[in-house]
Amino acid sequence: MKLRQAFQTNLHKSLLLSRELIRIVDHLSARGLDAMPYKGLALAEVLYGDIALRQSGDIDLLVRPRDVPRIRDTVRELGYTSNTTLTAPQECAYLKSGYEYAFDGVAGPNLLELQWAILPRFYAVDFSMEELFQRATTLSVAGHPMCTPSREDLLLVLCVHAAKHVWGRLVWLCDIAQLMNAPDLNWKWIGAQARDLGIVRILRITMLVAKCLLRAPISAEVEQSLSADAEAASLAEEVQRYIISDHSYNTDSTAYFRLMMRLRERRTDRWRFAHRLALTPGPSEWSAVRLPRQLFPLYRFVRLSRLASRMFGK
Repeated sequence: MKLRQAFQTNLHKSLLLSRELIRIVDHLSARGLDAMPYKGLALAEVLYGDIALRQSGDIDLLVRPRDVPRIRDTVRELGYTSNTTLTAPQECAYLKSGYEYAFDGVAGPNLLELQWAILPRFYAVDFSMEELFQRATTLSVAGHPMCTPSREDLLLVLCVHAAKHVWGRLVWLCDIAQLMNAPDLNWKWIGAQARDLGIVRILRITMLVAKCLLRAPISAEVEQSLSADAEAASLAEEVQRYIISDHSYNTDSTAYFRLMMRLRERRTDRWRFAHRLALTPGPSEWSAVRLPRQLFPLYRFVRLSRLASRMFGK
């Protein structure tokens, strides 16, 4: 009885979100603006064939970086209010270093997220949003056609998203395990793209964890497509222990940043991560210290100072 009630509740919410998603995408399309849903409802359709078979909490849309200002203004016409208020210099910098804006809607807070990148820039995993749009496929959400990333792109995106959050939710692994079982995935392309992005280790760890916890099979084709990595197995065991424990990572902690560096197989990517992390200020620095516009470049020193304070104590 409780399970049936939970299903009905989720179905009702999914229908409300699908109606809102269609309204947003249609409104943007009428103004010549593209947006791709890729989690939530879209993921439920792609992986399970039914929006009611996966819980969805909000609407996530991928958009091109150049379209962000126009799309932000356009969704305001639908009653959405941004959670972020930035000055012109701050917004210019944030569009280069950040990755999303969250909006409150009439149906609830943080209902809509516009994402012009998969991760913040300091993670040094540089997906091309333009190429994601070029490789997009079409799906139907509540009978309404719209674009979403290809399954190959989706696998890579879901893996780095899970890694960013240290695989903290089992549903993310369930989604990835379901996608791993798709019979028509181009694993040769996935392996090549993972190598280009420097995320082969992240991909391997995710699959090993899914295999251990969910019995997701890893085929010989997958093994042949991914470079060997002795560190992946030990890191996967560490991640599994974390998942089943009560421990949680503070994403502002030194331990978290060290783990993110260990997840990268190439020394150059670890260096890029550390360099960008240290020298890329963001909203927390802008709110902590008020500098006049002409001194805006000095925020990188504010960033360095705040990082040093976290690492070595005040």
